[in-house]
Amino acid sequence: MDFDKVDAFDNLEMTYISFRSRGYISRNKHIFNKMELTPLNKFVLESCVYGVPIFKIGNSGDNILILSGVHGNELPPQLASLNLLNDLINKKLNNTIYLIPFASPKSTMNNERTFNSSDLNRSAHIKNSLSNLFIQAIDELKIKIVGDFHSTAYNSNPGKESVFSSQNPASESVLIAKYIADNVGSELITYEFAGSSYKGAIEDVCNLKGIPAVTCEVLCPFASIGEGTVEKSLEQMKCFLHYSGF
Repeated sequence: MDFDKVDAFDNLEMTYISFRSRGYISRNKHIFNKMELTPLNKFVLESCVYGVPIFKIGNSGDNILILSGVHGNELPPQLASLNLLNDLINKKLNNTIYLIPFASPKSTMNNERTFNSSDLNRSAHIKNSLSNLFIQAIDELKIKIVGDFHSTAYNSNPGKESVFSSQNPASESVLIAKYIADNVGSELITYEFAGSSYKGAIEDVCNLKGIPAVTCEVLCPFASIGEGTVEKSLEQMKCFLHYSGF
């Protein structure tokens, strides 16, 4: 993947994962009204009009990916990703971080769970689906570990603040999840084998490929941002990075 330097920000590069999903994030008032319109955030929103942007900060150490917005109506982690990007932009990092704040801008714009009626967290195993393009990018960029950040509502799956992991075949998934759970207070959920409950989750497809990955959930009603939920998601993200040596 060829990344271009963003002239307005010394430490930032970007490219696009796909041009299939594009959208005006500002039309989702739930997230836009909570967003600080920093120059960087404005640039991210403008980029989403054309496709799914991926941002790169740093050029050394291990390659780490943070992903959010796989479900467009799970808003806290998407705003947390923007806040994290703003936190990191002026720091000297000892690893390289890739961020995808809005995995499907069209879905976020419409405050919808799916993209064109497809659940992106059930289709990552389907060749050249939108979420499979994330898997292809993970391979090409030689990502070491993956954090996929979501929110969950009461009476849904899992319906509680938690971190998903699997013991096999990428056993480090459990170590990452346990580190986050112990330090943030989220519940640890572990499966013996990746993909044993359902197919196509980005976390599971990564783990099946031997790339340790976790899914982090904060508790919040869908299509809204509850008090403290952005901060909790950001805490999970920072703990994920801390595990990686950031």
